[in-house]
Amino acid sequence: MNNYFSIADIDNVEDWVDQAIALKKEPLQDKKLGEDKTIGLLFFNPSLRTRLSTQKAALNLGMNVMVMNFTGEGWSLEYGDGTIMDQGNSEHVKEAAQVVSQYCDILAIRVFAHLKDKEEDYSEKVLKSFMEYATIPVVNMESATGHPLQALTDAITITEHKKKEKPKVVLSWAPHPKALPQAVANSFVEMMQRMDAHFVITHPKGYELASQITKEVPIDYNQENAFKDADFIYVKNWSAYQDYGKVLSTDADWKITEDKMKLTNQAKFMHCLPVRRNVVVDDAVIESEDAIVIQQANNRTYAAQLVLKKILKGLKGS
Repeated sequence: MNNYFSIADIDNVEDWVDQAIALKKEPLQDKKLGEDKTIGLLFFNPSLRTRLSTQKAALNLGMNVMVMNFTGEGWSLEYGDGTIMDQGNSEHVKEAAQVVSQYCDILAIRVFAHLKDKEEDYSEKVLKSFMEYATIPVVNMESATGHPLQALTDAITITEHKKKEKPKVVLSWAPHPKALPQAVANSFVEMMQRMDAHFVITHPKGYELASQITKEVPIDYNQENAFKDADFIYVKNWSAYQDYGKVLSTDADWKITEDKMKLTNQAKFMHCLPVRRNVVVDDAVIESEDAIVIQQANNRTYAAQLVLKKILKGLKGS
């Protein structure tokens, strides 16, 4: 595998999940694989789980890790072709990507959507520019429109906790005071389309995700109806796609409560974190025995470790 850009880079989801669970049982089994190899982690946005889990994954594989926060430490980058760079940006991605490629063996990048220009965000300008000009593999640690490491994590977590072969999984929008990207929701939808599950999306009208991503997935605008008999409730806020980047509603009625969870089949509560307590979900829900957000976060390491292992094996030609 050369790059890990999206869910499409996973050839067999079930096989990848099984391999990740095996890594979890013996995380240091490939300690020699990354010996004398270096991963560079570039962060254009804040991170807790993504940064630490990817570092831990690399260390489990014996790799060296370098981290750079571009917002405060790097030169501002230019991405356009033929640009006269007489304004704010100091360095072009063409040079930056090639230079970093000399220092590292794998490059991982985290860069969020700006939520101002749909076309620009969905073009994945930053990540694709690095993929074009870097001479080493690139891993997506969350981009403008996708979070494939989180989606792989979610697949692992659902597989570990499901009680039936084909569970009912609900992706529910919940209120949030800020405009958030669609990235996590997009990748989760793409992942669920490749798993054996009865999958439903629920959100207020106006919050439809991109139709090229949701395709034929059923959408229920009645949250309580969608929750009936669910085995997993995955909660995430996202801003509008059509009225791009807008917060159309902060309706507290969409918050996840104990009463709503009682409509389910004792569903497991999932969230990628961080989560705003008592805005997105009540304390009683996230602190219940059915909340698996901490276990979910733990699986971030093994999702990242599997991706890095596959890339390292490609570098070694094995």
